[in-house]
Amino acid sequence: MRLLVVGTGGMANSHAEAFARIEGVEMVGAVDVDPKRASGFAERHGIANTFTSLDEAIAWGKFDAAANVTPDKAHHPTTLALLAAGKHVLCEKPLAENYAKAAEMADAAEQSGLVTMVNLTYRNVAPLQKARAMVLAGDIGKLRHLEASYLQSWLVSKAWGDWATESQWLWRLSTKHGSNGVLGDVGIHILDFAGYGAGTDAERIFARLKTFDKAPGNRIGEYDLDANDSFVMTAEFGNGAMGVIHASRWATGHLNELRLRLHGDKGALEVVHTPDGSTLRACLGVDVETATWRDVDAGTVPTNYQHFAAAVSERKTVEPGFRHAANLQKVLDLAMETEAERRELSV
Repeated sequence: MRLLVVGTGGMANSHAEAFARIEGVEMVGAVDVDPKRASGFAERHGIANTFTSLDEAIAWGKFDAAANVTPDKAHHPTTLALLAAGKHVLCEKPLAENYAKAAEMADAAEQSGLVTMVNLTYRNVAPLQKARAMVLAGDIGKLRHLEASYLQSWLVSKAWGDWATESQWLWRLSTKHGSNGVLGDVGIHILDFAGYGAGTDAERIFARLKTFDKAPGNRIGEYDLDANDSFVMTAEFGNGAMGVIHASRWATGHLNELRLRLHGDKGALEVVHTPDGSTLRACLGVDVETATWRDVDAGTVPTNYQHFAAAVSERKTVEPGFRHAANLQKVLDLAMETEAERRELSV
């Protein structure tokens, strides 16, 4: 597979490093509107060709697939152009800024017959996949309640850089720059984490969003800091379970932590994923009486990058796909509506 990397910011390095480890994948080109950034990225990862526009790369055409790692608002036009050119696409999340655009992308993907996939990276977490298998096997009985959280602290810690001086963080705080805040940025991750692990999707939701003051006038340079920083969502799922889902960039003490607790009428599971690793614990059988939790070995699983490369080689559909990501975007859009209207809405 000859791969074009579209967008060469921070996350593109993760893509390049992952694809470099996959046999049969050759990164042949990199696209970025900033020629200096594109050339630096290409040099770092041994990529021979650079382009300052996607049109230029498509005209060149010597690639089979693209990793779309552009900012959120660019996903829609760039992905549609790649599909029209007959190229397979792995697109970063969220698929688009709103459901209408995401649904258009899903329609185009299905009509193209090409391999398309959304990089919901936490599908790579083995304990999550094991938890899902246990839920579907009936190990915890009927799911009654779930709790899911995605906690980051980059607004109170410089562990990942200084958000107030770096564009890679500032754009995520500005709706004018295409951000839907923490809801759009990591909300899609925790919704997928919860729904996939629980083997069910949200059917009714109510959400509250909050933007905190971060600078004088809530503005730094060209960036209006008006995107939401925290959200809390209550949800009713297709299997009847109730749940609460929340995320924040103000979660002091948590660099990047996803947590999912699944409570059934016969047992419970807990998945925790942090930069230091992932764990799965279970409370099952006689342990329910004493609330005793035991570690579960989840093994290892292939990454999204490996799944995508294999799917392109075999020309087969693969999940998480564009339609799934579009449906998640619908929930995110409705979350903003429920905040504005102060009422629960059906998905």
